[in-house]
Amino acid sequence: MQSDSSQKLYPCPFSKNYSIPKSQAWTLLKIFFVYRLLIASLFVALYLSGDSFSGLGEIKQPVFFMAGSAYFALVLLSGLLCYWPKLSYTTQAQLSIFVDIICLTLLMHAFGGINSGIGILLVISIAAGGMLVGGRCAFLFAALASLAVLSEQVYAILNNNASTSSLTYSGMLGASYFTIALLTVVMAQRTEKSELLAHERQKTIVQLEELNQHIIQYMQNGILIIDDQLNVQLFNQAALNLLEFEGLPEKLEDLDKSLKAALRQWLKDPGADFSIVTLANGQEVQVRLSALKVAGTVLFMIILEDIALYNQRLQQSKLASLGRLTASMAHEIRNPLGAISHAVQLLSEAPELSPQDKRLTEIIHAHSQRVNGIIESMLQLSRRKTSQKKVIPLDEWLKSFSEQWQEEHSLENIIELDMPDVSIKIEMDEGHLRQILQNLCDNALKYGDQTDQRIIIEVEMEQNMVHLHIMNKGAEIGEDDRQHLFEPFFTTSASGTGLGLYICRELAALNRAKLNYTYRHNNNDFMLTVSNAEQPMLAL
Repeated sequence: MQSDSSQKLYPCPFSKNYSIPKSQAWTLLKIFFVYRLLIASLFVALYLSGDSFSGLGEIKQPVFFMAGSAYFALVLLSGLLCYWPKLSYTTQAQLSIFVDIICLTLLMHAFGGINSGIGILLVISIAAGGMLVGGRCAFLFAALASLAVLSEQVYAILNNNASTSSLTYSGMLGASYFTIALLTVVMAQRTEKSELLAHERQKTIVQLEELNQHIIQYMQNGILIIDDQLNVQLFNQAALNLLEFEGLPEKLEDLDKSLKAALRQWLKDPGADFSIVTLANGQEVQVRLSALKVAGTVLFMIILEDIALYNQRLQQSKLASLGRLTASMAHEIRNPLGAISHAVQLLSEAPELSPQDKRLTEIIHAHSQRVNGIIESMLQLSRRKTSQKKVIPLDEWLKSFSEQWQEEHSLENIIELDMPDVSIKIEMDEGHLRQILQNLCDNALKYGDQTDQRIIIEVEMEQNMVHLHIMNKGAEIGEDDRQHLFEPFFTTSASGTGLGLYICRELAALNRAKLNYTYRHNNNDFMLTVSNAEQPMLAL
């Protein structure tokens, strides 16, 4: 995450360990300017007042005038540069301290030297330098100020304007400069650590907030946060998809009426926090409601779950249980069935067997094979894995499938593809899709019109769904048989297992797809409805 420009750090060129945020730096520099402007104005007022402040000692008027005027002009210039910066922050801060050291030392000399007490003003400037620039810069300012004071005293002694005893006071004043610089550096370092810690914590909080937003947006379930005035405060993309809104309205009353009714019912009876409602678009969703106490206010959270996702989890659980059961049953049945099949095969090879008995052995062998086929289909269910979805370009995939299927059955030009001109992509387990179409095409070839064996695979698009029609000529399936068409072990053929269509529908449900049967245009039509991968759907 990139930091804001206001958090840019200004380091001291003589110190690698000290830095200060941009906004805070310029604020401190402006405060220091105000202080310096007051001091400079005070000296100007002192000069204009004449002898009113003669108690400070003998004043050297020319030096006082030049130093005071220069200091006031330079302070005003630094103020202008603070508000209309033409120089860098570090340069302005250092120049301000250097100007204070030179001008205040000259003013101290104008008022009679170190005994005037003006030298103590440099303590504030050095402390400000430690806060504004920091690090070894503070000791540099302290050293320059000490040298300036000592130089002024030496000059005064050489001109018989001061005694040598004043050097002791100058040395103590210089020591106080270094002490202040040291304390300022320590305080600045502590302040810097606090600022860095606060900045890191703020960064962590922002990252956690962004992470929470991403988690909420990519959740499978829809999330709505409503305040006590029934205003929508927060929602995620899944809620928009379920409610089929491009953007949620501000008021709950503008949402789906059934959802509003569920919230009102829950407010009357908080114990009933779970319900299934049908939205205005005809989609069924599970609604769970709860209250959230945030910062002294109560918010209501509405969780919307697509029934299709719920049914998919149930389907996976059902297939897992069914798989364990069928695997166990298939193992127990297969061993005696194998013995029966082997025994009848040996019996059929007996030379003294009569034609009637031979016919009976053929019946036993045929039904043994049928039972074995049922066991194989049951084992397919037991080996069924969870859906591993991927995006499939349908036009290319169907062409490849039709060629492979016709080659396996030694047929040519049996499958006709009717595809739209646009490219279509679906999201589904490729292995499951192949098994569904292979079972449907095998059934079409086996049970369809033998004089016209064409199999038509037609693809249609409807909003965010794709319909695959697998059609063949043949007699229409009766209404009574349609009710049981996708039930396990239902078949109208003496040689069928009755599990093919059941497995196809189970695989479709496992991929959040639907398989239905209709009869249209004198064709048996098995329609597989799959989600369009190029349309926004709930994340799986």
